[in-house]
Amino acid sequence: MAQQVFATKGNLINAKHSLKQAQLGYELMDRKRNILIREMVMLTDKAKELSSGLEQTFADAYMALQNANVIDGVLTEKTLSMPVDTSVSISYRSVMGIELPEVSGGDGTPELCYSIADTDSSFDKAYAGFMKAKMTGLMLAEIENSVYRLSVAIRKSQKRANALKNILIPMYREQVKFISEALEEKEKLLQLKKLLKKQQKPRKKQLKFFKTIDFC
Repeated sequence: MAQQVFATKGNLINAKHSLKQAQLGYELMDRKRNILIREMVMLTDKAKELSSGLEQTFADAYMALQNANVIDGVLTEKTLSMPVDTSVSISYRSVMGIELPEVSGGDGTPELCYSIADTDSSFDKAYAGFMKAKMTGLMLAEIENSVYRLSVAIRKSQKRANALKNILIPMYREQVKFISEALEEKEKLLQLKKLLKKQQKPRKKQLKFFKTIDFC
């Protein structure tokens, strides 16, 4: 690749500039990759904790609902009459240019949206249990989606860093070396020509002087 570049000072300046930019790009990509990895590891640990607790949360909620069904009878009509939850919203935060979701489902405090005259504490317990399961599920969905986006971004950053490290940086280094050596060789040849020219001048003067003597 370097042999195809003309050995000029302009190309040398461009090659050095490109090499510097490639090295800076590799440093930034490597730093970005490390930051994203730390973020993903932290979220992965949190996801494991939530995932292990979510199963127990749902189990407790279903057990509470089962107890409410036993005490108050089948609660299908009461549950169907409850309003649809529209409190879930999604916003985004940026980590090194990667948009990660932030899911909100309210503050998690159960709101009274049913008649207390037709229910007792067992139904309240079941309702609170499913509200807790909802909040845990939203948090887990947020984290798992963030982990997925981070893993994709890490793979892209790794590919770009590898391309810079293994392809572009060696290529520009080779170009700088090739052009520098070629220019240095040209400079040596130029100096040698100047030296020979200086050495030839006295000889020409001597020949001219001897020709003058012979003529006389």
